[in-house]
Amino acid sequence: MKPELLAPAGTLEKLKLALYFGADAVYLGCKDFSLRAAAGNFGEEELAEGVAYAHARGKKVYVCTNIFAKNADMGALNALFPRLEALGADGVIISDPGVLRVARRTAPRLPVHISTQANTMNAEAVALWKELGATRVVLARELSLREIAEIHAALPEIELEAFVHGAMCISYSGRCYLSDYLMGRSSNRGACAQPCRERYLLTTEGGETLSAEEDGRGTYLLNSRDLNLSAHLEALAEAGVSSFKIEGRMKSESYLATVVNAYRRRLDGEAQCLVASELETIAHRAYTTAYALDENAQTTSPEGSQEAGSCDFVGVVRDYAAGRVCVEMRSRFYAGDVLEILSPSVPLGSAIEVEGLTAPDGTPCTDAKLVQGRYSFSCPYPLHAGDILRRRRG
Repeated sequence: MKPELLAPAGTLEKLKLALYFGADAVYLGCKDFSLRAAAGNFGEEELAEGVAYAHARGKKVYVCTNIFAKNADMGALNALFPRLEALGADGVIISDPGVLRVARRTAPRLPVHISTQANTMNAEAVALWKELGATRVVLARELSLREIAEIHAALPEIELEAFVHGAMCISYSGRCYLSDYLMGRSSNRGACAQPCRERYLLTTEGGETLSAEEDGRGTYLLNSRDLNLSAHLEALAEAGVSSFKIEGRMKSESYLATVVNAYRRRLDGEAQCLVASELETIAHRAYTTAYALDENAQTTSPEGSQEAGSCDFVGVVRDYAAGRVCVEMRSRFYAGDVLEILSPSVPLGSAIEVEGLTAPDGTPCTDAKLVQGRYSFSCPYPLHAGDILRRRRG
């Protein structure tokens, strides 16, 4: 059985996009109790719609309730879990033992997944979570394939989930107090301001600045690389990982579609070289395998900035009929441009030339310049709503 491909869903639109591009399940946050407070997140009506939409397609929805809760949070949590159970959520992601206890007491049929924030790094910890009622553990990012295999051998009945792609935290699986200390925004309660991405200088007690520059912009001492385990999915599955998790509830539509599509194709047998090329089209920091292959000194990115990626997001397909595609514009494009197609139903690298371009009012034009305007042009591929068009740089 293939491992589950689990994608982030910061909004209802992104939930639908992730499922369209091949995710087997999504994880999302409610308006409270999630570690991505700045994501769009879901109200109760949106969550109900999202769960129904996913279930109609044979997909699953997991809800993040993984803050480190305080006494004042418990009343609302007592009310939340029965509602999630009634809505049909397929599981809740929890890091705090007190929150786990509330979930088991108030919604006993609701599956519990232990968040990576719990820093689970050994079989004894997994056994404890099992005894407390968890059915799945999202392992700490600091584990190697060898260590994951040891955990699975000790407890084969527990589902193991692991991150395979996306931004990483300099702290152990995200348990960080730097944002709270510097900016009064707690990462452990969903409000991380990412101060680790900033440029820092080293100084002596006397105020003298020390030389520690990596480039002309300074040294980014705490800046992690982005995780990319696309070349090691088979090894992860053999080690016992049953769910491959993609990071990015606050990422863009094009980022989400590209990464989910790439990993879906990789799981379905696409050549790794093609998938690796796809993952270069999006903005990202230098990639790393983190600790999957044991010790690794290449986990930080002292140059600081992201690589822009090789493609610009041009637009989203909204309709296709009679050999013409209707595209909602995101970046300006012109008649004669060659645009690549990102679609689960079209081979990677497929492209079209913009011919017969018409403006939103139906008149011929040569310049698609109205943001979110709906432009149409000839297209030999039978595209679908949700497909994405992009343009190569250079």
